[in-house]
Amino acid sequence: MNPAFRSHSEHFLDSGRRLGRQGPRGRGAAINPPNRYERFHHQADYEQLQYDEDFWAAQENPQTEYIPDQSQSIVTSNDSPDIPYRYTLNPYRGCSHGCAYCYARPTHEYLGLSAGLDFETKIIYKPKAAELFREFLSQPGWEAEPICLSGVTDCYQPAERRFRLTRACLEVALEARQPVSLVTKNALILRDVDLLSQLARHRLVHVSISITTLDAELARRMEPRTSPPEHRLRAVRQLSEAGVPVGVLVAPVVPGLTDSEIPRILRAAAQAGARCACFQLVRLPLTVKPVFLDWLQRNFPLRRRKIENLIRSTHEGRLNSPEFCLRLSGSGPLAEQIAQLFDTFAHKYGLNGGCRPLDSSQFRPPRRAGGQMWLF
Repeated sequence: MNPAFRSHSEHFLDSGRRLGRQGPRGRGAAINPPNRYERFHHQADYEQLQYDEDFWAAQENPQTEYIPDQSQSIVTSNDSPDIPYRYTLNPYRGCSHGCAYCYARPTHEYLGLSAGLDFETKIIYKPKAAELFREFLSQPGWEAEPICLSGVTDCYQPAERRFRLTRACLEVALEARQPVSLVTKNALILRDVDLLSQLARHRLVHVSISITTLDAELARRMEPRTSPPEHRLRAVRQLSEAGVPVGVLVAPVVPGLTDSEIPRILRAAAQAGARCACFQLVRLPLTVKPVFLDWLQRNFPLRRRKIENLIRSTHEGRLNSPEFCLRLSGSGPLAEQIAQLFDTFAHKYGLNGGCRPLDSSQFRPPRRAGGQMWLF
C-alpha cells in the first residue's frame, strides 16, 4: 500500500481512538485517500484536538452534503466490449450507499474530491436530469436503443428519496416509449413500481437487483446504507409479481468472503421470481484499493491477508485486471471455479437463460421542453 494511504488511515483511526475499529458510523470508508490528480495532498493532524468532544462527534458521524451539478448533458456512451449496454444515464455522482468495494469511487477524483469518505458524503445531483433526458431523446438523429440507469452510481441511492430524479427520468422514458434497464441494490425502486409495470407492458424495461451476500450483518458492514438482503429479495418478488422482468446480479463476488454464498443467493433469487442472473468478481482499481483494504483490515483483521491473496489469485497477482473481458470475470483456477459454481447453480435454478430483449421499435420523440412538439 502507498505509504501516504497507510499514514492517513492510521492517523485517522489510531490517533483519534474515539472512532473505534469500525470507523465513522454508517460509512464504508474511514479514509480519504489522496487524489491522484492533485499535486499537493492534505495530511490531517488531529493530535491537538484529542480532547475536543464536538469535533470527534462530528468525525464519528459525518453528514451527507448534496451539491447541485449544472451539467448540460445527461446520457453518455461507451464502447466497452464487456458492458452489455452502450448508453447510460446517471442522475447522481458519488453514492452514500458506502460500498467499500465500489468501482465508481475514482470518478469523484475528477471533481477534485477523494474516492474515500468524500465519495459517500459529497453527493452531486443533477436537478435538470429529466429535462436533459427529454432533450436528448428529442434529437432528430436518435435511433432508439436501451439506456441503462445506474451505469456508474446507484440511481436509487438515498438521495433519490429527496430529489426523485430517477422517477422523473422514468416518466420521460414512458412518454417516449424509450427502453431502459436499471441496476440497483436499494428496495426504494418499489416506490416506482407503477411506472415500471407500465414500461414492462410495452417490453421497455428490465431491472437487475444487486445482491452481494445474504448475511445481513456482513451487508451492513460492507454496504452500510443499502437495503438489507431480505429487502432486496422482497423487491425482486414484488417487481416480478407486478410483471416487471427482473434479474439478480451477484456482484461483486469477493473470494474468501462471499463466494461460498453463490448457491444460496441463486436459490433465493429464483424463489423470489428472478428470471435470470449473472455475476462479477470483485476488482479494486486505482483508489478503490486503499479504501477496500483499509475496510478489510478494520473488519476482518485476521482474514485480511488471506482474502487479499485470493483476490490477487483471480487477477494474475494484482487486485484488478484492466483488460477488457477479464476485469469482470478474472482469470486463473479460482476464477474458473467460481464461474463453474455459478453456472452450475444458475442452470439448476433456471436462471441461465438470459432476459428477454427490450423493444426499441415503439420509440416516439417526447414533447420538447415547454410543450413544443415536432412538426415532422
